[in-house]
Amino acid sequence: MNFTKTRTRSNNPTPSKPFNPWQKIQIFLISLLGGALVWLIGLTLRYRLEDWENFQQFKEKRKSIIYSFWHNQIFYATHFWRFRNIFVVTSRHFDGEYIARVIEKFGYVAARGSTGKGGAKALLKLKRCLDQGVDTAFTIDGPQGPIYKVKPGPIWLSRNTGAAIVPFHIQPKSFWTLSSWDQFRIPKPFTPVLVKIGQPLIVPPDGDEEAWMIRYQGEMDRVREYCESYWRSQESGARSQEPGVRSQEPDQKLDL
Repeated sequence: MNFTKTRTRSNNPTPSKPFNPWQKIQIFLISLLGGALVWLIGLTLRYRLEDWENFQQFKEKRKSIIYSFWHNQIFYATHFWRFRNIFVVTSRHFDGEYIARVIEKFGYVAARGSTGKGGAKALLKLKRCLDQGVDTAFTIDGPQGPIYKVKPGPIWLSRNTGAAIVPFHIQPKSFWTLSSWDQFRIPKPFTPVLVKIGQPLIVPPDGDEEAWMIRYQGEMDRVREYCESYWRSQESGARSQEPGVRSQEPDQKLDL
């Protein structure tokens, strides 16, 4: 990926309501343990890639992109796309702060702010990143849902920068599900994992937001539904030899 060489810190304003001492201790412990868990489990995962060319075409042309994925994918997306200096929007809430600190351990840069309070400043910051050739990413139904419903931030960014929105979905064969609003998922060690890249979306300067939101939602849903049924199909052997599918071991470097 084509990123600027200077490694900046998150450079975000402090939360509107400062965290109390107990919250600060919790954030420290969660980010420390969370980072270790992502790293240890991530090293055991075996990735299988589909439609990788939908991503690679922009990297070969050295164009910045807008990664788009669901909030419950944060665990394994953090590991898969690690150490590429990607700017990511995180919320100013308690959970957003410890997520920001975890992903920063894997080479991401967190821009605090969401589609709600602080969102406009975060979007302007991400626009500057894209204009400079730096990739950005959105957990598109975050920070607090509703689950699997896209928000307009990436549409605005694509329309104002010409950058492509690249949807993707990562589906482990085996995982634990937490009882959170997003049904947060943690992959089980050594499970195989499907990574599917969706069709890129480039919103023209005069693009109608409502129409593109419908298209955007449809593509995110299509990729998710395909991935959720994938491993059931694999068990029947129906897809074992499909062209365009290849395996990738986590200790090998992808040609990004």
